[in-house]
Amino acid sequence: MFPPRLAATAAVIFVASAIPFSCAAAEVTRAEVTDTYVRIGEAVFGDALTTAEALRDAIHALEAEPTEANLSAARAAWIAARVPYSQSEVFRFGNPLVDAWEGRVNSWPLDEGLLDYVDVSYGAENDYNSLYAANVIANPTIVIDGMEVTIDHFTPQIVAGVLQEAGHVEANVASGYHAIEFMLWGQDLHGTGPGAGERPASDFDVANCTNGNCDRRTDYLNAAVDLLVADLGEMAANWAPGGAARTPLVADPDKAISAMLTGLGSLSYGELAGERMKLGLLLHDPEEEQDCFSDNTHASHFNDVEGMQNLYFGHYVRTNGSVVEGSSLADLVAATDPQLTDELTQKLRSTLNKAQTMVDRARNIEAYDQMIAEGNAEGNGTVQAVIDSLIDQTSSIERAVAALGLDKIEIEGSDSLGGADAVFQ
Repeated sequence: MFPPRLAATAAVIFVASAIPFSCAAAEVTRAEVTDTYVRIGEAVFGDALTTAEALRDAIHALEAEPTEANLSAARAAWIAARVPYSQSEVFRFGNPLVDAWEGRVNSWPLDEGLLDYVDVSYGAENDYNSLYAANVIANPTIVIDGMEVTIDHFTPQIVAGVLQEAGHVEANVASGYHAIEFMLWGQDLHGTGPGAGERPASDFDVANCTNGNCDRRTDYLNAAVDLLVADLGEMAANWAPGGAARTPLVADPDKAISAMLTGLGSLSYGELAGERMKLGLLLHDPEEEQDCFSDNTHASHFNDVEGMQNLYFGHYVRTNGSVVEGSSLADLVAATDPQLTDELTQKLRSTLNKAQTMVDRARNIEAYDQMIAEGNAEGNGTVQAVIDSLIDQTSSIERAVAALGLDKIEIEGSDSLGGADAVFQ
C-alpha cells in the first residue's frame, strides 16, 4: 500500500521507453532531422493541449458535483496533463518563443497566499511581496502598486493581466499548472514527512462550503484552467505547419540542430540538475520541489528526462498511443562520430534508469520531498545520482556540438551546481 501522499499518483506508470536505435551511421540530412524535431514538437504540444482540455472537463465536473471522487478525478487529470507538458520542456531552451512563453504556464515556486487561505504558519507578510497573503479569493479588493483593484469576477484576462506577477513580483504566480495544482490540493503542511495537500472537496461546494468563498474559489479555478488551455492552444499552433516556432527552424536546419542541442544541454544542466533538483537538495527544503502541493515532483522530473530521450532519438509516443518518429539527432551524430554516439546514448539511458529508480522509490517508499530531507542519506543519494548523471551527459552533449561543426551553444548554468557556498552567498 502506498503512503498517503502517493495515492494520487499510483495509477501513473513509468517505464523507460524502448527506443529503437542503431549505432550504424545512417545517411540523414539536417533537414530530415529538423523535420522529425518539429513534428515531435507539434505532437507534444498538441498532447499538452488535449490533456489540459481533459483537466478543464474534470474541473467542470467538480464544479457541478463537488464530491471527493470528482476532486480525485480532477487531481488525476492534472497529473496526466503534466506528462506531455514536461516532455515538451526540452523544446524551451534554444527556442526563444517557447522560453518567453513558458512562465505563463509553468512558473514556480509561488506565494500561494496571494490566491487563497493558508495556514497561520505561512505568515501574514513578507518583506519582498506586499501581496504575500492578499487572498484574492476572500478579498475582492486588493492593492497593487499602490492602487486599489477590485475583482468581482475572475476571467482569464484578469488572471493573466492583473494577478500574474502582480506588483512585478515573480512569486505572485496566478496562472499555469502550479496555481491550479495549489487550488486542487491546497498547501502541503507536512514538510518532509508523509502527506501531500489535503484540500477537501467541500471547498468547492457552494451549498456546504468549507473555508468560505466557495463560489469565488470555483470561479478562479475555472478562469485559471481556461487560461491554461488558451495558452497551450497558442503554443500548439506555433508548432503546426506554418507556425511561428516551426517555420524558422524548417528554413534553417543548422539553427534547428543548434536549438535541439541547446535544449538538451540547458534542460540537463542548469534547469533540471541545478534549479529543480540540486537547490532543493542543498537546502533540504520541500518548498523548492517543483510539484510541491501534489507530491508529483518525481514524475515531472522523470518526464523531463523522457523528453530528452524523445528529442535525441527522434521517437515520441503520443498520449493516444501513436508514434511520431524519423531521422534523429542520434543518427546525425552517428554519421560524424560513432564513438560519441555510443557514449551519449549510454549516458542518456543511464540518466533515464536513475530517474526510474527515483520514481520507483517515490511510488513504493517515500515521496520526493522526503527524499531530499536532511539526514536521509539513501533518499538524498537517489536524487544526487540523477543530478550526477544529468551533469555527465551534458559534457557529451557539448562534444556533439563540436562534432557537428556548430557554433558553440550557450548552456544554461545554475549557482546550485557550484555547491552550498554559491547558494548561500
